[in-house]
Amino acid sequence: MAELCRTDSSLTSLDEEVLWEMMEDHRCRIVRSIFPSRLTPYLRQAKVLDQLDEEEVLHSPRFNNTAMRVGYLLDLLKTRGKNGAIAFLESLKFHNPDVYTLVTGLQPSVDFTNFSGLMETSKLTECLAGAIGSLQEELSQEKGQKEALLRQCQQLQERLDQAEARAEGLRQLEADHSRMKREVSAHFHEVLKLKDEMLSLSLHYSNALQEKELATTRCRSLQEELYLMKQELQREKMSSSCEREFRERSLKMASDLEPGDEELSRLKEENERLRSLTFSLVEKDILEQNLDEALESRQELVDRIHSLRERAVAAERQRKQYWEEKEQTLLQFQKTKVDCEIYKEKMNALQSQVVELQKERDQAYSARDGAQMEISQNLTEKDALRRKVFELMDQVCELRQQVQRLRVQADSSPGVSAQEVGAREPCPKGKQRLVRMFALCPRDDSNGSSSESQLWSDLSATSSRELVDSFRSSSPAPPSQQSLCKRATEDFWEDPCSSSGCPEILEVDQGGSLVAKKSNADLDFEIVDRADLPESENSLQPSSGDLYLSASCFPVRRRPARKILSQVTVLAFQGDALLEQISVIGGNLTGIFIHRVTLGSAADEMALRSGTQIVMVDYEATEPSSKAVLEGMTLERAVGLLQRVNGFCCLSVKVNMEGYKKLVQDLEAKVATSGDSFYIRVNLALEGRAEGELQVRCNDILHVTDTLFQGSSCWHAHRVGPYSTKGTKHGTIPNYTRAQQLLIALLQDMAHQSTVTRKQSSGGAQKLVRIVSMDRTKASPLWSSFEGSQSDPSRVEGEVDPSTVCFWTESCFTLVPYTLVHPHRPSRPRPVLFVPRVVGKILIEKLCLFQGFKKCPAEYLSQEEYDTSSQRGDIIQEREASGGLYCVTRRAVESLMGKNTHALLDIQLDSVCVLHRMEIFPIIIHVSINEKVAKKFKKALQRLGTTEDQLLEAARQEEAELDKVPCLYSSLAPESWSDLDALLGCVRLAITDEQRKVVWTE
Repeated sequence: MAELCRTDSSLTSLDEEVLWEMMEDHRCRIVRSIFPSRLTPYLRQAKVLDQLDEEEVLHSPRFNNTAMRVGYLLDLLKTRGKNGAIAFLESLKFHNPDVYTLVTGLQPSVDFTNFSGLMETSKLTECLAGAIGSLQEELSQEKGQKEALLRQCQQLQERLDQAEARAEGLRQLEADHSRMKREVSAHFHEVLKLKDEMLSLSLHYSNALQEKELATTRCRSLQEELYLMKQELQREKMSSSCEREFRERSLKMASDLEPGDEELSRLKEENERLRSLTFSLVEKDILEQNLDEALESRQELVDRIHSLRERAVAAERQRKQYWEEKEQTLLQFQKTKVDCEIYKEKMNALQSQVVELQKERDQAYSARDGAQMEISQNLTEKDALRRKVFELMDQVCELRQQVQRLRVQADSSPGVSAQEVGAREPCPKGKQRLVRMFALCPRDDSNGSSSESQLWSDLSATSSRELVDSFRSSSPAPPSQQSLCKRATEDFWEDPCSSSGCPEILEVDQGGSLVAKKSNADLDFEIVDRADLPESENSLQPSSGDLYLSASCFPVRRRPARKILSQVTVLAFQGDALLEQISVIGGNLTGIFIHRVTLGSAADEMALRSGTQIVMVDYEATEPSSKAVLEGMTLERAVGLLQRVNGFCCLSVKVNMEGYKKLVQDLEAKVATSGDSFYIRVNLALEGRAEGELQVRCNDILHVTDTLFQGSSCWHAHRVGPYSTKGTKHGTIPNYTRAQQLLIALLQDMAHQSTVTRKQSSGGAQKLVRIVSMDRTKASPLWSSFEGSQSDPSRVEGEVDPSTVCFWTESCFTLVPYTLVHPHRPSRPRPVLFVPRVVGKILIEKLCLFQGFKKCPAEYLSQEEYDTSSQRGDIIQEREASGGLYCVTRRAVESLMGKNTHALLDIQLDSVCVLHRMEIFPIIIHVSINEKVAKKFKKALQRLGTTEDQLLEAARQEEAELDKVPCLYSSLAPESWSDLDALLGCVRLAITDEQRKVVWTE
C-alpha cells in the first residue's frame, strides 16, 4: 500500500473503491484509536457532514461506546463517496497521524498545497485555529492539575509534621504507661487477695442458692402431699355417701318385693271361702286343674323375682365398681394435673437457672480472656527482664574476670596452671543458646584437689555471705545433693504449681560414679558450646574424677525454671528389683500409681513419692521391645512388666495427687478393690467349684474390677444383668492365662468324649465353649505381645487405641477365652435379622402385617451411585443385577429406624460387622431347627421352592457362623412354639425383650 501511495496528491487520483478498501482493511484499528468528537469539526468544514449528522454520531442513544460511533461515522462517510474518504484521511493527518501512516503508508505533512481542495483556505485556517484552541484548553487543564498536586503535597507535609508530633506524644504516653504498669504490679497482691475473697463469697452464695433450692423442693413436696391427702379425704366421703345410698335403695327394693299384710289376709279369706263351697266332681276337677296352673304360674313368678333380684344385685355391684373406677380416674387426673403444674414450675426454674448459668459462663469466658491477655503481657515483660538479666550477667562475668586478672598478677603462685587461667577468661558476648543442663553434684568429702579449689575459690569469694550448697545460692557452683533433695521435696509436694515444666532426664552412673543424681527445679543452666569459644577458653578440665564438666559445654546461670503439674518427667536410675523398691496400685481406669517407696532405695533417692503416676517404663531387657506405656494398662499387666525391670531403667512419671487420693479413698471405703474396670464376654463355661468362685456360663457378660485380686492369679468380676451395666452376683474367675489353659483342657475332654455330664436347660444341651478364631495381624488388647519372634522391635509396647484396655498376661496361646466388649444403648428401634435366612424370609412376610415392622427393601443403584455409596461406606450388602446392583443401604435402614419401625433385614451374618461400623446394632433372632421343626414349615417352604433337607443344611451352616458374630443373640428353642402363629408371638416377644437389653459389642 505504501508503494502505491508515495505522495499525498496520489490519494486524489485513486478510485473510491480503492480508498475505502484501504480503510476497511484497517477498520478494527481505526474504531479502537479514533475519537469522533475530534474529527467532526473538520468533516463539517469539508462539507461531508452536516450538523444533524454530527449530532447523530456524537449523541445518538443507539451507540453505547466510541467504537460504535466511529463505525457509524465510517458508514456515513462511505455514502458521501470519494470526498468522504479523502476528507476522513485528511482529518486523520491532523489528529491521528499514526493511523494515517498505517492506512496510507505515507508520512503526514502539514503542507497547505497538498490538501485536496475540499474547503477554502479561510475555512481551513478557522479549523486549525479551533484545533489550537482545544490544545490550549488541554494545556490549561494540565496546569490546573499540577497546582492541585502541589497543594496536596503541602497538605501531606503538614500531616507528616502532625504525625511526628503525635509520635512524640505517644512516646510520652509510653513512658507514662510503663510507670502505670509498675504501679499496677505493686498492687498485684492486693488484687489477688480481693479475688480470693470474691471466690469465697461466690462459694457462700452458691451454697445459699443450693439450700434455697432444697427448701423450695421440700415445700413443693409438702404441698403435693397435702393435696393428695385432701383428694383421699374427698374420695372417702364420696364412697361413704355411695354406700349409704346403696343401703337405702336395697331396703326400699326389698320392701317393694315383699307382699303386704292386707293382700295376705284377702287371699286367706278367699281360700276359706273357696273351701266352704261345695262343687261337683266336674267342677272340682276344673278347680284342681286351675289350682295346679296357678301354682305353676306362681312358681314361675317366684323364680322370675329371684332372677330379677340377682340381676339387681349384680347391677348394683357393677355400678359400684364403675363408680370406684370413675373416682380413681378422677384422682389420677387430679394427680396428673398437679404433677404437670409442678413440672411446669420446675421447668421454669430450670430455665431461669440455665439463663443464669449462661450469664456466669459468659462472665467466666470474659474473665478467662482477660487472664490470658494478662498472662501474655506478663510473658512479654518476663522476656524483657530476661534479656536485661543476660546483659547484667555479662557485666558480672566481665567484672569477675577483671578481679581474677588482678589476683593472678598479685599472686605469682606456680600452682596455678596457664590452662586454668585461660579457662577463667570471659565468655563471648551475645545471646546464648537456651539448653537445659544436667545438675552436677560436687564431692561431699574434703579431699578435693588443689586445682578444683583454685577453680572455685575466686567465684566463692564474691558470694561469701551465701551458702555454696544452698539451692538458693547465686554462685555458679552446682548445688549439693542435700540441697537438691530439699528443693525437690518442697517443689514436688508442697507447691501445687511446681511440677516439671519440661521432661528432664536424671541419670545415675551404673558403675557407681556420680553423674547427676538430682535435677534442680529452681537453678537451671545454659549450655554454651565450646566450639563457639576461643581455643584458650576450652581448657577447663578439673583433675577430680568425681566432678566433671561436659567436653563440649560450659554452664552459665539462667532464669529459674518452675515445674508445672500434669506434665511428664523422665527419671533415669538403677532399678534393680524395682518392685522391691516401690509398690504400685491402680489399673486401666485410673492409671498406675506409686503407693509406697522403700527408704534408702534408688527410687527414694530419685524423690519418687506416693501419688506419682507412672506413664511409661523403658528398661533393659533381652527382648527387642523394652518400652511399655502403662496408661490404660491393667494392674496385673503393669505388675508383670515392672517385675521384669532389673537394671538401668527410665520411668516417665507425672504428679496426679487428685486421682491418687480418690483411688485411695475408694480402696479404704471398699468401694473398689483396684483401679481396673472393663467388660468381657466369656467364651467358655466355668463351674466355680471352689468357695468364692463365680459360676459362669458361655456368652455371659462380666464386669472385671480387679485383675490382681488378693495378689493371686485370678480376677474379681461381677455378672452383669441383661438390662443394665450394673453387676449383680460377684466372685473370682481365672485370669486370662488360666482361662486359656482351662479352655484347652475342655477341648481335649470334648475330643476324647469324656466331658462331665452337666444339667440340661429347657432349650437343649448347655453350650460349653465358643470357639473364636482371630487374625493375628489385628491387634487385640487381650493377646500377649511378648512373642519375640513376631514382635516389632520398633513398636512401643502398650501403645493401643485408648478405647481398648490392655489387660493381657504373658502367654503364647492363640485361643481367646475372654473377649473385650463395650456397652451400647440404642434409643431407636433396632433392625432385626433372622437365622437361618430361609426361616427369616417366611417370618418377614408375616411380621410385615403387624404395626411397627417393615421389610427393608434393596435399592437398585447404577454404577455411579454404587461407587459414590461405596466410597461413603453406606453399602451393607449387595447383589448383582443387569445394568447395576441391588444394595441394602444405610439410608434405607436409618429411614425406617427414624419412623420408629423395626427394619426386617434379609442379609447374611457377615454384614453384622458392617452395621456395627455404622453404629447400627441389629437384633439377631436364631430359630433352632431340627427335623421335627422343619416339617412345620412344609407349606411355607413349598411356596419358596425349598425342601426340608435344604433348610436343615442351611441351618447347620449358619448356626456354625453365629459364633463369629461380634455380639449376643437371642435363640428360640423348638419346644417354645407349636405352630407358625405361636412362633410369630415368640419372635415378637423376643424382639421386644432384646430392644430393652443392653447391646454388647466386641
